[in-house]
Amino acid sequence: MMRKLFAEFFGTFWLVFGGCGAAVLAAGYPELGIGFVGVSFAFGLTVLTMAYAVGGISGGHFNPAVSLGLAVAKRFSWSELVPYWAAQVVGAFAAAGTLFVIASGADGFAPGGFASNGFGELSPGGYSMQAALLIEIVLTAGFLIVILGSTSSKVPGGFAPIAIGLALTLIHLISIPVTNTSVNPARSTGVAFYAETAAVGQLWLFWVAPLIGGAIGALIWSFLLAPDESLEGIGGEGE
Repeated sequence: MMRKLFAEFFGTFWLVFGGCGAAVLAAGYPELGIGFVGVSFAFGLTVLTMAYAVGGISGGHFNPAVSLGLAVAKRFSWSELVPYWAAQVVGAFAAAGTLFVIASGADGFAPGGFASNGFGELSPGGYSMQAALLIEIVLTAGFLIVILGSTSSKVPGGFAPIAIGLALTLIHLISIPVTNTSVNPARSTGVAFYAETAAVGQLWLFWVAPLIGGAIGALIWSFLLAPDESLEGIGGEGE
């Protein structure tokens, strides 16, 4: 069990450090900034690389909403849900803290939003709470369907991390202007406490919406799309 939890800790660390690091350090770099497209690919690449690296150990969730969705779809044990959530959140906090120390090394650094998620005044495009809630639910549901479908025993093995990574890239391309893209409560929690904004006060939405979306996606897959399958995660059940 400890190997699984450390794999989830490190995978979530990599996701937050890579994705949010791209947003904080590289997105706005003068003349050479990677922008929304670069940040979107950074998040997708973190999941793709870690799914291959440690997916065979823990299933490669790196996201409380994914763990919940897999449990709802009977691909993951409910008894392991809370320990996985704890490992994911701690990994996100560790990544955000490391990123903050690095970013603070630049003269004149100010955290600002620090890649946090938000709605209303904290939305990059000024989108409402209702818009943020809906897009986070819809995109997380879609993400779970991609995860469950690409890891199905009925599709060719070994390619699931590519589909999942590209799905997360697509999700960010769609929703960065709306919420700065969460679909991951751990990712949102880790950076919110370092932001100079009121991101912590809006954090509830980025737990509620992804968890609802993850459960909905799992139910859609289970009742409308899925063949019968055994218990397994993104990378297969580890030892």
